[in-house]
Amino acid sequence: MKAIAFPDKSAVRRSFERAARDFDVHAILHREVAARLVEHLDPIRVDPSLIVDLGCGTGALFEAMNKRYPRASVVGLDIAHAMLVRARNRAPWWRRALGGSGLRLVCGDAERLPLARACAALVVSNLALHWCRPEAFFAEAARTLSPSGLLLFSTFGPDTLKELRAAFAAVDGAAHVHAFVDMHDLGDALVHAGFADPVMEMEVITLEYANVQAMARELRGTGSRNAMPARARGLMGRGRWQRVLDGYEARRRAGVLPATFEVVYGHAWKVKPKVTADGRQVIDFQPRERA
Repeated sequence: MKAIAFPDKSAVRRSFERAARDFDVHAILHREVAARLVEHLDPIRVDPSLIVDLGCGTGALFEAMNKRYPRASVVGLDIAHAMLVRARNRAPWWRRALGGSGLRLVCGDAERLPLARACAALVVSNLALHWCRPEAFFAEAARTLSPSGLLLFSTFGPDTLKELRAAFAAVDGAAHVHAFVDMHDLGDALVHAGFADPVMEMEVITLEYANVQAMARELRGTGSRNAMPARARGLMGRGRWQRVLDGYEARRRAGVLPATFEVVYGHAWKVKPKVTADGRQVIDFQPRERA
């Protein structure tokens, strides 16, 4: 996997805590990708009793999971407590009052899940992986899944916000836009984590904005702030910011500014381990058929 810097988790948490109140107002892309992600389950046969939603945010996937798997319980995990407060309201009030919604909410980091080993048959995640180190994210998902369990996720690929990245790059060399992991590297990381035959797909979604300020408001509204460790801590000067705006304006077509999002979808099955945690070989013995 190409060496890239990953976001500072404390900054990520702060950003999503601030964004929680108005997240659903701005999360148009997140909802669209969530709907497309769920469609990937159509040809897949899985009957989970427990589903884990990593980076659940305000709970956009809860209703779809409940409709598909009405007998399953759902654990929604997010790094921001304020997101979970919003997510709790996804369940009808009377079911929440009786404690019968089948929904449990956990505040935690997807790289260090506070969940038992092999507790789930399905782990889903919509647009949360790119805030994590993939190898840690996949390792924890594999630990949480039972053998033959399914991981299904969406994330952003390297061409995401390429217009904004280019506009900043023309002004300075600082890290203003996150780096995103290539789809093929994610597939390799899945195999390394103990998943079999990963299936990876990619599509490009282009959003259109009246100006850069409108795009920036939507990004901030969904918690998508610069959380890179090497990010500049001070405000960009007026002159340099105007150069960024001018650089982006050169891409205006038909009266709007484009913003590219490379969306990656992936799923893979957890395979039975070949060695135990202490390094011993696992051997399956099958009963001999009687003659």
